[in-house]
Amino acid sequence: MTSPFSFKLQKVLDYRTQLEDQARAALARAQAARDEQSAQVLDMESRLGAHLARSAEANRSANDLWLWRQYKDALEQDLVRERSVLSQLEHKLHIRRQEAVDRSRDKKLLEKLKETQARKHHAQEIAREAKENDEMATLRYEHEDF
Repeated sequence: MTSPFSFKLQKVLDYRTQLEDQARAALARAQAARDEQSAQVLDMESRLGAHLARSAEANRSANDLWLWRQYKDALEQDLVRERSVLSQLEHKLHIRRQEAVDRSRDKKLLEKLKETQARKHHAQEIAREAKENDEMATLRYEHEDF
C-alpha cells in the first residue's frame, strides 16, 4: 500500500496563493485608477484644445478676453494637476505590478518544491514496493538444503 503524499508546507503555499491573489487584485485596482485618470487627462486636454480653438473668434470685448484667459489658465492648472496625479498613479501601478510578480514568484517556488517532493515520494514508494516484492519472492522460493 502506498502512503499518500503530504506536503508539509501546504499551509504556507495556501498563504502564498492568497497573497498572490491579493496582489493581483491590488494590481487590477491600480490599473483601473490609472486608466480612469488617463481618461480624465485626455478629457482635460480636449477641453483645453477646444477652448484654444475658440480663441480665433473675432469681435471680443475686453471682458470676454479676460474671461477667456482666466478659463484657459484654470484649464492649464487643472491639466498640470491631473497629469501629476496620473504620474503618481503610474508609479503606484509599477509598484503593484512588481509586488504581483514577486508574490507569483514566491508561490511558484513553493509549487516547484511541492512537485519535486511529490516526485521524490513517488519514487521512494515505488522502490519500497519493489523491495517488498523482492523479499516476498525470495522467501517464497527459498530452497531447502537436505
